[in-house]
Amino acid sequence: MNFDDYCQQKAAPPGSSTYYALRQARTASQPLLTALFALRREFEETVKETSDPAVGRTKLAWWQKEIAALAAGSPSHPVSKALAAYLPDAQAEYPAMQELLAGFEMDLDQARYLDFPNLRRYVRGVGGNFASLVSRAAANGSGDDAAQASEWAAPLGEALMLAQFVVETGNDARHGRIYVPIDEMQRYNVTAADLVNRKYTDAFTELMRFETHRARDAVQTALASVPASARRAQRTLLALAALALALLDEIERDGYHVLHQRIALTPIRKLWIAWRAR
Repeated sequence: MNFDDYCQQKAAPPGSSTYYALRQARTASQPLLTALFALRREFEETVKETSDPAVGRTKLAWWQKEIAALAAGSPSHPVSKALAAYLPDAQAEYPAMQELLAGFEMDLDQARYLDFPNLRRYVRGVGGNFASLVSRAAANGSGDDAAQASEWAAPLGEALMLAQFVVETGNDARHGRIYVPIDEMQRYNVTAADLVNRKYTDAFTELMRFETHRARDAVQTALASVPASARRAQRTLLALAALALALLDEIERDGYHVLHQRIALTPIRKLWIAWRAR
């Protein structure tokens, strides 16, 4: 399997939201964007699919060495090789990749967050930083200002993370991670045990309504700041935002039943929504 096929299978299997979002990008930028999404997925799997924190830290340490090798021009992993092939200046993006890895490392340090400002440290490190990486990669060769792209992309990436938290509430809780801030759960009288045990109550519905509305408002506000001149090059992020908004609407219509299932859009709806976001 060549590194392009590996990245495609890792980041964007057919039918996934990422698959349809990447298809909206300029043809020339799709391989690089796919490699970046694959890198994010590798980091995510390292911390979220490893039950032993010690093993997770060992794997993260390996990835730290691997991205350093990428910056130095001697990568060994298929994803790193893809990035070496398509990233114009891997050394320049090395700090951003380090920050992304450090963001995911927070999952090994804590599974709960006291309040929203505390949670935003994680959201910025993982969501905002990654969207900035994607925006710069998409801007390359398009005539857009990559530095300017990062300014609006970071808030959009953070907003997409908030939407993901809503979608994955039940799955995350079953794996020992709760991204709903503790003070907000206390405000609505919802406990961690309620989430783990899939307990639906009026209080849970109100909590999820608050979380959903905050995520939606954040996505819409971030979208409003995207310059018209950047929209053509940034179709992937715009498609992901449109898909996130549609999914939040679907979750709301379903009554926020996210504890026992992962609510999803059908592939044909994803295709249509991503295409319209162009």
